Amino acid sequence: MATRSDHTPVEYRLVLESDTKNIHKVEDFFIHLNDLFKITEEKLHALLVAVTEAVNNGMIHGNKNDKSKHVIITCTLERKVLTVTITDEGGGFVPDALPNPLHDENLLRAGGRGVFLMKTLMESVTFNEQGNQVTMKLRV
Repeated sequence: MATRSDHTPVEYRLVLESDTKNIHKVEDFFIHLNDLFKITEEKLHALLVAVTEAVNNGMIHGNKNDKSKHVIITCTLERKVLTVTITDEGGGFVPDALPNPLHDENLLRAGGRGVFLMKTLMESVTFNEQGNQVTMKLRV
């Protein structure tokens, strides 16, 4: 684990312009970090899916594809718990107001599964009060 000399975990950060063409940079970022973190292939795949969903939501729904706005990914690894926070510059949303993707009327919808996937793949998923930041944790 990378730490500073005072044993504080190092924070890694990726700032992306809100253009979905930049989504591939998420995978590149975490594959590079995995040289340090040594996450298993299965957990790395789950992490990539969850973070990609969150970043995509931030770009499209949060920042409304406004290329002047950014999505920021920060992550730290401390005591074998990876904490990833994704923040957009949008107005936010109310996570509890999302329709359940498992209800019959939602099963065939093209979208609406991103937050569900994040909660399924990660050990912990929380949103800030404004609804423009998600923090996910994964034990590695």
